[in-house]
Amino acid sequence: MTTLQPPAAATRPPVRPSAKRDRRSWTGWGFIGPFAVVFAFVFLAPIVYSVYLSLYRNQLIGGNHFVGLDNYTQAFQDDQFWSSLERVSLFLVIQVPIMLGIALFVALALDSGRLYGRDFFRITIFLPYAVPAVVATLMWGFMYGTQFGLVGDVNSAFGITLPDPLSPHLVLASIGNIVTWEFVGYNMLIFYSALRVIPTSLYEAAEIDGAGQFRVITAIKLPAIRGALVIATIFSIIGSFQLFNEPSILRPLARNAITTDYTPNFYTYSLSFNGQQHNYSAAVAIIMGLITMVIAYVVQLRGMRKGA
Repeated sequence: MTTLQPPAAATRPPVRPSAKRDRRSWTGWGFIGPFAVVFAFVFLAPIVYSVYLSLYRNQLIGGNHFVGLDNYTQAFQDDQFWSSLERVSLFLVIQVPIMLGIALFVALALDSGRLYGRDFFRITIFLPYAVPAVVATLMWGFMYGTQFGLVGDVNSAFGITLPDPLSPHLVLASIGNIVTWEFVGYNMLIFYSALRVIPTSLYEAAEIDGAGQFRVITAIKLPAIRGALVIATIFSIIGSFQLFNEPSILRPLARNAITTDYTPNFYTYSLSFNGQQHNYSAAVAIIMGLITMVIAYVVQLRGMRKGA
């Protein structure tokens, strides 16, 4: 009687589990490899190079010399740096709550279902975010003009003298108005998206208990979108410390009000491109990055702790 031999494939030795794990690990790296390379060159490499620059100082004789933390010490003793930091901190404390408050109010109004033409208002409020920051600043700068803009036309038409929005006392508020106009729609969309995923069963239970609209907002809606509020706050804090486009574009119209050290980012730009102080500007940029990171982290921790 002839015994049938098993096929050749059946006699192959089984693949070791460790080999399978190695193959899977390399497959994962193949997927994230392109992103990791781009991330390293676009994000990590500039940070490393900035840290390297901040530890040196370019001298007339001998070129770059290692100075350790001297550039950081100089920055902490720099009155121009501290004045610019105080200015953006004031901007953050006043403008961010106003902007997020308006965005939250609009999102709650849209989510209430009692606003006629909800889709029209949602698109209209979000539309300014689609306008590039440069275009928006130029547009508002023209309207702020007392000689050729909207303010000047109103003064001529009614024979009055409105306060100059680009004066030293009002220019920060004027910049805050531009930023608020630009980003209210963006933050509104974050809040509105978070409101739309709240289970309707919570509203039904609140209606059975006889809760009014204000009680529903404070007891259901606001706690449910706490994560969105924290995210929007962090983004707004980062954006405030990075304030650059608006003051730099408005400066030709308000040279007496906006100086080259008006914000930390503007100061860093001026040091590097106008003053050729690349090493010192790198140190200022790193300090601002660390300050922004610490404040954003504290806000995130407080938001998570309250939500726990």
